[in-house]
Amino acid sequence: MPWSNQGGGPWGSGGGSGGGRGPWGQGPQQPGGGGGGGSTPPDLEELLRRSQDKLKKVLPGGNLGGPGFMLILGVVAAIALVWASMFRVQPDEFGIVLRFGKYVRDANPGLNFQWPYPIETVLLPKVTRVNRVEIGMRQVDDLRRGGSTIRDVPEESLMLTGDENIVDVDFIVFWVIKAGGAADYVFNIQQADGTVKAVAESAMREIVGRSDSSRIQTTERQKIEGAVHDLMQKVLDGYKAGIQITQVQLQKVDPPSQVLDSLRDVQAARIDQERAQNEAKIYVNRVVPEAKGRAAQILQDAEAYREQTVAEARGQAARYLSVYEEYRKAPEVTRQRIYLETMERLLGSNQTIILDSGGAGGSGVLPILPLDQLMRPQTPQSKGQPQPKAQPQPKTGGVR
Repeated sequence: MPWSNQGGGPWGSGGGSGGGRGPWGQGPQQPGGGGGGGSTPPDLEELLRRSQDKLKKVLPGGNLGGPGFMLILGVVAAIALVWASMFRVQPDEFGIVLRFGKYVRDANPGLNFQWPYPIETVLLPKVTRVNRVEIGMRQVDDLRRGGSTIRDVPEESLMLTGDENIVDVDFIVFWVIKAGGAADYVFNIQQADGTVKAVAESAMREIVGRSDSSRIQTTERQKIEGAVHDLMQKVLDGYKAGIQITQVQLQKVDPPSQVLDSLRDVQAARIDQERAQNEAKIYVNRVVPEAKGRAAQILQDAEAYREQTVAEARGQAARYLSVYEEYRKAPEVTRQRIYLETMERLLGSNQTIILDSGGAGGSGVLPILPLDQLMRPQTPQSKGQPQPKAQPQPKTGGVR
């Protein structure tokens, strides 16, 4: 009986791939009684008979069961088998060969062979592609401006710090498939980006929860990035995810927008405080050494003055004792010597000395000639003017 009587076609009504039960079952009935909107489907036996007639004309001898036909059929089957057994692995890929769904071997970049489907299948993950996961923000297309904009996701970015403050943390994680971990990446995780995102958010919350809010925003950004990177890698290695974290990059670490202005004022005050403390330290470091130097100098001067005074006092005492000893030996000579030394000390700085020899007439006194005044150079005003006459000196007892 022809297949045309089994439901309007070889695979059911309408010829669809999923609409009937095949040649051994009755497909769904179409409106109007038969498939194809009421039209009679072609006779399959007639089609097969026409195809055989055309093939007999092509084959030598016209015999489908002859050796020529079998040879051609074998060559076609061999080509199809070889073609189905070949696959290519690109340089940025890594091949994983499965046999009936079980991992059997790896395939390096280049041309490789496998058993035809469904015996063996190949998975080709991209091992050199750098993947990017954003936490706390999303980059969305802006249709009005023709570019992209950043949308904040507060349910991911708001975190509690160790000093019980809230900060808004946006960061990006870059990861690749670990060398030699392609099999773990394929079999141990289902959604790589989701797994990395969950691990990254958990690690960041843990590190931020142990840190101070002011340090997170200022001095410890790089330290936090390294700590989150290490913690994420440890967790993913525990999962055997076959993922290598290459970089954790903080984008924004700010307080929530509701208190941002007030916290900025607090931060500015802290900066002013640190600046004032630094200036005070600079002043102390400059003034204290100077004061210590002056104090040391004063102490040294005092020590020198003490040594000098003691030495002079001892010298005067020794001189007095020596004079006294000489006085005991020759009192008259010593008195005369002391008198002469005293007069020499008193009169040695005077330029004119007048001695009164004790006489009423004073006939032995001569007038003093002012040689010191005559030897003085004349000034321009005094040239050409008459010089005043020298006043006679009073007569005294004597002149030396």
